[in-house]
Amino acid sequence: MQTNLSPEYQGTADGQAAEAILRKCVHCGFCTATCPTYQLLGDELDGPRGRIYLMKQVLEGAQPTRKTQLHLDRCLTCRNCETTCPSGVQYGHLVDIGRKLVDAKVPRPMGENVLRWALKEGLPSPLFAPAMKMGQLVRELLPASLKAKVPAPQNKGQWPTATHARKVLMLAGCVQPAMMPNINFATARVLDAAGIQTVLAQGEGCCGAVKYHLNDQTGGIANMRNNIDAWWPYIEPTDGQGVEAIVMNVSGCGAMVKDYGHILAGDPLYEAKAKRVSELTRDLSELLPALVQHLQPKLQHKVDKLAYHPPCTLQHGQKLKGGVEAGLTALGFEIQTACRDAHLCCGSAGTYSVMNPEIATTLRDRKLEVLAEVNASTIVSANIGCITHLQSGTTTPVRHWVEVLDEALR
Repeated sequence: MQTNLSPEYQGTADGQAAEAILRKCVHCGFCTATCPTYQLLGDELDGPRGRIYLMKQVLEGAQPTRKTQLHLDRCLTCRNCETTCPSGVQYGHLVDIGRKLVDAKVPRPMGENVLRWALKEGLPSPLFAPAMKMGQLVRELLPASLKAKVPAPQNKGQWPTATHARKVLMLAGCVQPAMMPNINFATARVLDAAGIQTVLAQGEGCCGAVKYHLNDQTGGIANMRNNIDAWWPYIEPTDGQGVEAIVMNVSGCGAMVKDYGHILAGDPLYEAKAKRVSELTRDLSELLPALVQHLQPKLQHKVDKLAYHPPCTLQHGQKLKGGVEAGLTALGFEIQTACRDAHLCCGSAGTYSVMNPEIATTLRDRKLEVLAEVNASTIVSANIGCITHLQSGTTTPVRHWVEVLDEALR
């Protein structure tokens, strides 16, 4: 696709990056067949091809409108279209640029600005944990819509104390320690059972996704640099051997951290370090095949049949498919994805379910309908956003797969 950049974007980093991505697009429309919002709304402008057309217009000098902004807002950034695209268009990077350019020219209503500010400042804040604890104390008194966002308190158990020669860093996440701490503790226990020590770096924080995808790219990049600084002494220690990997049990964070090298390319202080961090980053499922031989003799029991929802950030953002199913199957679990639409988003998509509740709820209910066909006692996933969103619409337990594996080892 040829683009005649407006003079205001010629020579800028955003303009050049967008133009390079657009050159790959042949406008074939394969992506519309797998776009959740296009399938749901039936509007060309609510699909990747239509949104690309809108962004191309802006880059060529057209004045965006509130309607342009709404169509870009409705994108889940699930990146399903990237998996489908025969030309390898990096739509996720393009829509970040497009939203930034449109938001610079189209003011948002006050209510939207307040909500977006509360999300990007509140979720990564140290105040989130006490606020969540308070919410859990009065959970039964909360309205149904708010109660769905506040999971019941968990018994997280004990963090393993053994020291191992093999060590990995793990990003704790900004909301996961407060909402579902057992996921991190279960991860540490499972890795410990396989002879791997999990290390948390003091001073690390949000991966940057919350702010970056809410168009506070400066704030998101500050989060990224902070994490690199916190992790670097463990990656390149002054003495001894560095960690062998940075493990992610939140696939949304994993997708973002694997993108550090791209986002910080050209940063004189962080480019090389960011590239190294991205290279070291592994989703927990990537480690699972090598853990099977260590964990198999230690399994005490297995749960009933599991229905698996692979998060978009895992199968489309990180392009990882089949690892969870293969690993758990090798360990003797019965696990199955939905027979149809397993590739589609559940509607969580980070903060999307808060800002676009109607679309998110419809996608959630469709996802739960197909997962119910598996007829499993438990639904498992690999991202806290998907887990909490799906759980809000069903009485069937929805858990992280590592929690189920952890229980089977005890």
